[in-house]
This record gives sequence, C-alpha cells and structure tokens, in this order.
Amino acid sequence: ARMNTFQDRPLEPVRLAADVGIAVSGATDAARAAADLVLTAPGLSVITHAIEEARRIFERMNAYSIYRITETIRIMLFMVLAILVYNVYPITAVMIILLALLNDLPILAIAYDNTKVSPRPVRWHMQEMLTVASVLGIAGVIASFLLFFMLREAGFPEPVIQTMLFLKLIVAGHSTLYITRSEGWFWQRPYPAPLLLLATFGTEIVGTLLAVYGVFVTAIGWEYALWMWGYALAWFVVNDVVKMMAYRLLRAREAV
Repeated sequence: ARMNTFQDRPLEPVRLAADVGIAVSGATDAARAAADLVLTAPGLSVITHAIEEARRIFERMNAYSIYRITETIRIMLFMVLAILVYNVYPITAVMIILLALLNDLPILAIAYDNTKVSPRPVRWHMQEMLTVASVLGIAGVIASFLLFFMLREAGFPEPVIQTMLFLKLIVAGHSTLYITRSEGWFWQRPYPAPLLLLATFGTEIVGTLLAVYGVFVTAIGWEYALWMWGYALAWFVVNDVVKMMAYRLLRAREAV
C-alpha cells in the first residue's frame, strides 16, 4: 500500500473572491468604480481607525443596552409591585414624566463616552448582557423597597415619601451609567468623558433642586435631599460590587 500525496492529484485552480473590494487613494478610475470601499487618505491607516471606532461604538451600545434594561427593571418592577402588593403609588405620574425627561441627556451622552478598544473582534453576548442587567435591576428594586419601608416606618407623609423616592431614583439611576459603561470597577480606565459627567451631574442637580424647593413635587428640604444622595451613593458602591461578582461568575461558568 502506498499513501496518496498532493503530488498524486492534479492541482485545481482556486478562485478567491473578496467580501469587500477596496481601492486605495491612488487607484485608477476603473478600480475606484469597481471597488465597494474607496480610501481617500494614503495608506491603510484609515481602515484601522474605522475598526477602532466601530469597536468603540459597540462598547457604547453594549453599555446603553445594559443601562436601559437595568433602569426598566428597577423602575417598572418597583412601581408595579408597590401598586399591586401595597396598593400605593411610590411616585406620581408627574414624577414619571420628569424621570423620563431627565434621563434623556445622560443617555445621549453615552454616544460621546470614552471606551476601551478591544484587541479582538467583538460580538454580542446576549445571555451575559441580560444576566448582568437583570442582577443590577433587581438590586435596584431591593434598594428602593428598603428605602420605602424605612420611610413608612419613620412616619413620613406619603407625598414626602414620593419625593424622596423620586430623588433617589434620579441619583441612583444616573449613577448607574458609571457602573454599566465597562466591565471593570467604576474608577478604572477609561475614565468617563467630560460630557457624560456634565450630563449626569447636571440632571441630578436639577432633580435635587426640584425636590428641595418643591417644583412639581412636594418639597423635602436640603437635609432629606442629602440623605437621599447618601443612600443612593452607598448603593452605587454595592451595585458595582454586585456587577463585578456577576461578571466573574459568568466568566467562571464559561471556563468550565
């Protein structure tokens, strides 16, 4: 018996077809007309920059998706359970509208945030994204209900409780952007863009002023407003720990 080798068979021509035809900046008119992509700058650096920017956009879309799912669970589940189980409205309809309006600016600022550039091709991990967002959302619901019970036990009137919860949801919600924007700790690089900082802190200050002076809501004063800030920021640290634990458990599960 003898082994067959490549030399025993005639070579067949191999036809290669590019997915995208690229013409460089100095290409002829015919090459430009036939190409799908025409480079206007010399060299191939423009392709490298395009890939880097595409990966930055992907990271921003991923951060937005996690944030949006987290906030939807945090607000809607809290409100629905409070209404169905305790027959109370934790926030008013006007507060819901104010929350939606104040959330718009931080969400738009995500498009200008600083992000890392992955050294490898990126793709969606839907199970991981939904798991992390759900865990953060449920943690937010727990924090809201805990505050709700504490305020009721302290004997605060219902309008005051609604305003406190409204301020807590604004501060905690906008601070969540710093948690969902990356897979690392919130203080690690890349740091948030100045526009994102301006949008989040600006809307939080506006929400604080509305709650303190009673614009469209019941006034609570500066003392209670600062307590809500402290409560929200304490849970901000807890949520960041929860996020890191969720990612590590998911990574460990994938490695098995």
